[in-house]
Amino acid sequence: MEGIKLIANNKKAYFDYFILENYEAGIELFGTEVKSIRIGHCSIKESWIRIEKNEIYIMGMHVNPYEKGNIFNKDPLRVKKLLMHKNEVIKIGSKVQEKGLTLVPLKVYLKGSLVKVEIGLARGKKNYDKRESLAKKDHKREVDRALKHGLRKE
Repeated sequence: MEGIKLIANNKKAYFDYFILENYEAGIELFGTEVKSIRIGHCSIKESWIRIEKNEIYIMGMHVNPYEKGNIFNKDPLRVKKLLMHKNEVIKIGSKVQEKGLTLVPLKVYLKGSLVKVEIGLARGKKNYDKRESLAKKDHKREVDRALKHGLRKE
């Protein structure tokens, strides 16, 4: 993809949830927050998404204060509004209410000059699902290792 720079990735979300649909949203940020994100000081590991009054917010997203920001720096854990069309928010909200799904942030990235967040409509995994995904990952690693060593011997 042209002009996209990944800032933060939430690998744990893929382990804890089945991701059913992906959506892209902008984030309402202040100047020093944008500068901090541009240099990669952002974390979404402990964050979650909530819909209130047809508006969508990301909670717990940590943006380190910008070093040269002085008095303009905001609270690193403040609630940030996500920018999406109202129709899309209503549609997502009805799915979350109806089917017992949840919204999780997957990635934060720069698309051109804009900061975007990819959110996923997700269903939680049970413990046996997590064990199954770990077993698949281990099996794939063993197969890759065997192929790599098989190619070296020739």
